Amino acid sequence: MKISALAPAEVARRLRQTGIVFRIGPVTAHLRSPVPAVAEGLCRLYADYPLEESGGFADFHVAIGPPPNLRRWIRPQAVFSFDGHTPFRPLPLEQAFPMFEWSLNWCVASCCNQYLILHAAVVEKGGLAAILPGPPGAGKSTLCAALVNRGWRLLSDELTLVSMGDAGLVPIPRPVNLKNDSIEIIRRFAPGAVLGRTSHDTQKGSVAHMKPPADSVERADELARPAWVIFPRYEKGATATLQPRSKAQTFIYAAENSFNYSYLGAQGFDTLGRLMDACDCYDFSYSSLDEAVATFDGLGPPAETGIQSHA
Repeated sequence: MKISALAPAEVARRLRQTGIVFRIGPVTAHLRSPVPAVAEGLCRLYADYPLEESGGFADFHVAIGPPPNLRRWIRPQAVFSFDGHTPFRPLPLEQAFPMFEWSLNWCVASCCNQYLILHAAVVEKGGLAAILPGPPGAGKSTLCAALVNRGWRLLSDELTLVSMGDAGLVPIPRPVNLKNDSIEIIRRFAPGAVLGRTSHDTQKGSVAHMKPPADSVERADELARPAWVIFPRYEKGATATLQPRSKAQTFIYAAENSFNYSYLGAQGFDTLGRLMDACDCYDFSYSSLDEAVATFDGLGPPAETGIQSHA
């Protein structure tokens, strides 16, 4: 059964009381919250996710609720708790749903050390996956959202989970985090995309989350084969251009922007090395999302693999 099988009032009731347990790819979350915006966000953006038995096993027991002081009523705030601990400072109540999203990222990045975890989006088409690293403001999430609205499968817009055994990519599809101008850009580019409410004045500016395609959620158990590591960079007026990039340089960047490369030691080194061996690496500049999608659709398979192109 999916979350969509529950009426919104029932979702809100369960969140207030025993909580809702649902699966996201390889992890299971148990969420409790009395905050209406969290119930609304769950109904709107997580409708296609499978429900698990209440009281069953969950990787993460999390809650979003008011603090135990006057800030419950005066300039209300929301607090995130994880297994009874509160690792972060409260945020304004209107930022409760983004807080859930950011905090769940933290849970995965901090605890899922059975994978090498890279700070990068990842999408797949025709069995081959593109990993999209990049600093904030580079256009990574915007490009990711555009691609998944044009037939690419979403594995993640924030966390690339790399399997230790074979460097396969493990999906953990969740709502895509759009910021500031990207929100309206995606609304215009993909009018059918489902976006949650916009939260303003966060540490990242204005933020809204885009619902993943149902197909991406339903195929969350299907690993993907890495083929490309592409560093996107939005440049006003730029023609979509791919430039080959050194694998050694890419390895160093990925290691420095991994959440657990150092923790994993030799396993992390070997896994990242296999990932680089499997992929062609590029820098990618673009301004038009249509041109960007066309460029990705035309990607050929990595030279070493001999895999047939999906284009």
